[in-house]
Formats: sequence, structure tokens, C-alpha cells
Amino acid sequence: MTTQTVRRIRLPADHSSPGLARDAIRTIAHERDLGSVLDEALLLVTELTTNSVVHAGTEVDLEITATDGSLTVTVLDFRPGAVTPVNAEPNGELPERGRGLLLVEQLATAWGTLHFSGGKGVWFRLDISPSDKTDVPLFDLPAAVDSLIWSGRGTSLEELGEELLQRLCRAIGAQGAALTVDEGEGPHTVTTYGRIVAGVDPGSRLPLRVARPWRAELLVAGGGAHPGARSLISLAADRLTLLVENHRLRRADAERRTWLTFLADVSELLAQSLDVELTLALIPRLVVPRLGQWCAIHSADAGGELRLAATAHADESKVGDLLDALAQATPQLKEAMRTDAVVPLGAPLEGYIVALIARNQHLGTLTVGGNRDTWQRSEEVAVVEDVARRAALAIDNANIHAERRRVAQTLQRSLLPPQLPKAEGVDFGAEYVPTGEGVEVGGDFYDVVPLSGRRWLVVVGDVSGKGVQAATVTGLVRDVTRVLVRDGRPLPEVLLRLNETLLERGGGRFCTLCLAQVLRRQDGRLDVTLHLAGHDQPVLLRADGSTELVGACGTALGLLDTINTPRTQISLDPGDTLIFFTDGVTERRRGIDLFGVDRLRDEAANLAGFTADVVVARLRARTLSFSPEAPRDDIAIFAVRNDSA
Repeated sequence: MTTQTVRRIRLPADHSSPGLARDAIRTIAHERDLGSVLDEALLLVTELTTNSVVHAGTEVDLEITATDGSLTVTVLDFRPGAVTPVNAEPNGELPERGRGLLLVEQLATAWGTLHFSGGKGVWFRLDISPSDKTDVPLFDLPAAVDSLIWSGRGTSLEELGEELLQRLCRAIGAQGAALTVDEGEGPHTVTTYGRIVAGVDPGSRLPLRVARPWRAELLVAGGGAHPGARSLISLAADRLTLLVENHRLRRADAERRTWLTFLADVSELLAQSLDVELTLALIPRLVVPRLGQWCAIHSADAGGELRLAATAHADESKVGDLLDALAQATPQLKEAMRTDAVVPLGAPLEGYIVALIARNQHLGTLTVGGNRDTWQRSEEVAVVEDVARRAALAIDNANIHAERRRVAQTLQRSLLPPQLPKAEGVDFGAEYVPTGEGVEVGGDFYDVVPLSGRRWLVVVGDVSGKGVQAATVTGLVRDVTRVLVRDGRPLPEVLLRLNETLLERGGGRFCTLCLAQVLRRQDGRLDVTLHLAGHDQPVLLRADGSTELVGACGTALGLLDTINTPRTQISLDPGDTLIFFTDGVTERRRGIDLFGVDRLRDEAANLAGFTADVVVARLRARTLSFSPEAPRDDIAIFAVRNDSA
């Protein structure tokens, strides 16, 4: 009694089903030693399973029955209806949906169809005994091709195509065959087999259905006497179509990865610039020559008027002609500003315009041009549109940064005196350096309040934190100090009232403050009454170059209910300079080293005899050059010099 092996599996409704079906066929064929019919079985199960997935769109039931002498395979789907009949057209061409059944009819020992209430199917049986259809089994490559296509494995289009053409020619007795492909730049022969002669029979020239702009064609010379030649050529064309499409998709995927890398580099470079003009100048350099022979950026002002901001050309000698042509393209530029679509440019520019849009605002236009054969590819146009979006965001960010800087600088200037007073025998100098890019208002400040023709109050302070809240506290301290001292209040009372004000209205911020009342005496000396509320001791630079720290440090304002601000009396002889500073100077860092008070005194000692303006300017320069990094804290330096003759 002959035993049989039966396997039943359910396959998903996707392109993995043919591969899974082939794996099951191979396993059973090896178990039952049915290798002589394995190739035919793989080809037929691939055709039937693919047909069920593509046309029925349902899951597929696969039943395999194997004996010592035969293999029976049933493929069922779950979409009711009739199985497409095998009816050849008058010219011998087989309809697309009937080619799989043609192979079943030619290769199978027996076959038939099944119908049930929930679907339909096709079965076939392959016997080991010799068949009268031995002229076709040579044509068994499609199963291998399908396996390579759907699994993502495989070799090159040239290798697979050559083997397929070879098997086709052997099966139908053709003299030769060739596969030609046109990727948009003209047709070229990918692979050939045998001999292709001029004047090939038009009936053996079969176009392949590949996605535009690609085109492909199968050429076959001879073999017309074979009864199934046209059907087998059509089937080979289908397999070659899969190969070419797979090759095209792989090429497109590689190009897409390349473009993604390019766009990532563009984003990184644009993100490094927060300067509007630098960003505008950088964009054309990123585009040329990768995306075009030339590029132009037009920026829009508040009224929507366009101005040429930057250009680049692969041939610098043609920049002048480009500028003249762009001047004539104003209508197209304005049209691009009114729409989100790509606006083409004709001769002599031969390019297209893309609007720069960010946050629903039209910021300008990006114009790219060059050889029509290259820039009209849809993939490159899409990349240019993506570059335009990224460029618009970079320009918008730069504009926002510039506006923040302008606001911060305006607010910072409002917290500092517009100019220092000019007085006989007294010389004032000040320097201020904001943190980093200067987009935030710092807490450091200085002020000079004239009290009479011979008296001035110097105020140097540092409010904790940065930004608008710190600026609010800075303005509060500055204004309250001016009101109180001009009202004749003594400095200890001024400091006490300031402390109470910060505790009530400072929002948790504190302030270190230095108040120095300067009095010019009749003999030319300057008497300085100094109060330090948590502030660093100023440096007294004598005319002979000696330095010392003066003053007694008290309690910072805004921290405690009661404060202690000792008074120190200092006398400045002619040529002496009193230098005030904030901690941005002494805490300037280079690695683990700080600029420090000692270095500040050493630098100041070299400036004896110079005016107050020169002293603060030199100290500012020394402080900044101490480290290559941007300042992490604001720097304020103020100097009072006895300038009596």
C-alpha cells in the first residue's frame, strides 16, 4: 500500500506567500525524493499563489499531497467566482491573467479547478513518469527569479537577465535575445544572449511595463516556429519586468538615501548660522552644482518687495549674464510669491522658482536652473522643494534671532546711561560685554548720578539671572537708587530701602551692589565714600602703578531682612584710578583656570597713567582674550580717575 504525505498551510494575503509556498514544496519534495518534478512544481505553485494574492486579494490555503510517484498541489483562495479560462488571442498572444494556467496546462500531468461557497482554486498533479511536454521544463528560472525578487536577495539585473534569456532561447530555439533599458537618458543594452541581428521581427520586440520615466524592451531573434513561443516570450517579459522594476526601485532607494544624507547635511549647515545675511549667502552654495548649474535667492521685505540677496553659478564668468536674466524674471518671481507651486522659467534661464515659506509667511524665493535634461527630473525638483523648506526655516530662525538680539540690545541700552558725564578733574570710563550672542538681557549694570557740580554717585551692580525678569529687577534697582539719592537720602538708608524693595518685588532675585559717592575737593583730590552690598572689592590703581583692593564687603540685597554694608573712605590723588568690575571679569574661565583678582590687579598695574577710557578698554580686551570661548557671564568694568592737573 502506497503511503502519502499531506501538508496543509494557510498563507497570508501578501507577496510573501509565493516564497512560503515554495519552501513547503521543497521540503516535501526532498522528503519524498521528488526532485525530478521540483522545478515544475516550484514554477506552477509560484504562478498560482501569486495569481490568488494579486487577483483574489485573500489569504491562500495550500494543500500538498505527495506519494512515491507523484506530487499534487491545490491552491485555494477565498473569493468566489470563476477561474479565468485559458483562451489565446488570434495572434497567439496569451491574456495576462491566463499565463499561469497555460503553464499548468503545459507542465502538469493533470489539473483542474475547484469551486466552493467561500471561494475557488486550482489543483495540479506532477507524475515522475516521462511526459510528452519535456520541451518546456528548461524554462524554470521564473520561480528562482520570484524568490529573489520577493525575498530581497539576488544578484545583479545583468546576471539574472542573462540566465533568463538563455533559458528562453533554449526553450523556443531562438537565435538570441536582448534586454534594453532606457532610464531617461537613452536606451542601452543591459544584457544579451546568443546573436541579435539587425531587422528583428517586430513580433519579437516586446515592451516591458515599467514605471516612467524608465522604459524597457525584450528583443528575441528567431524561435517563431515553436508553438508556444509567443506565450513563453510574454511570460519571460513579465519576469524581466519584475527584474527591471526591482532594479529601478533599488536604484531609487539608493538615490533616496543619498538625497536624505544631502538634506541632513544641508540642515546641519544651515542650523549653524543664526545670521540672516550669512544664511542667505550659504543657500546657493549648497545647491550649486548638486541640484543645478546656478541658484539665486531673493528675500522679501515687510512690504513683500523682492531683492536679490545671493547668487551662485558653476561658471563664474556667467554670473553677469545670470543677473541680467534674473532682472527680466521679476513677473515669475512675484508669481511664485503668490503661490506654493513650482513656477517654471523658460529660456534663457531654463530653471524654476520655489517660494520660501515658513510659518505661513513668504520670505522670498529660491531659483534654480541649468540643463533641462537634469533639473526636470521629478526627484530632483522634490529635493529642491525640500531644500527650500529647510532654507526658509533657517532664514526665519535667523530673523527671529536677529529680532531677539535687537530687542535685548535696546533693552540693555535702556538700563545703562546713554553717555557718561564730563567733569573737570574727574574722568569716567565704562565697558560692557553681554553674554554670548547678546540675545538676552544681562543682570550687570552701571550708572553715574550727578548730585551737584562737585559730587557724583557711581553705581555698579549685578542682578542674579538673565532675561526679561533680571532686566526688570535691574531697572527697579537703578530707578529706586536714583530717586532716593536725589531725594538726599544717605547711602546706608538707600541700601536699606533697596533691600526692602527687592524682598517685596524682586521675585526671589538678589543683587550685589556697589555705591561710591565721589566728591571733588578744592585741592584737586577726590574723596570716595564706598559701600559694598555683597559686591567685589574694587581695585585702586595708584599713579605709581601699585594696586590694592579697597572696601569692606557687606550683605547682598534681596536675601535677608537685615543687611550690613560697612562704609569705607578712600582718597584719590591726581593720576589715581578706582576700578569697579562684576564677577564676569574675575570668573572668566580658561579650562580650570580663572582670570581672577590677582591677574586683574597685574593687568591694571600696567595701565597707570592712562585715561579711564583706555583703562577699561584694555582690561576688557585682556579679559576677553584670556579664553577663546564666548563669555558665560556679562562683563561690566567701570573706572573713576582723578584727572586733576
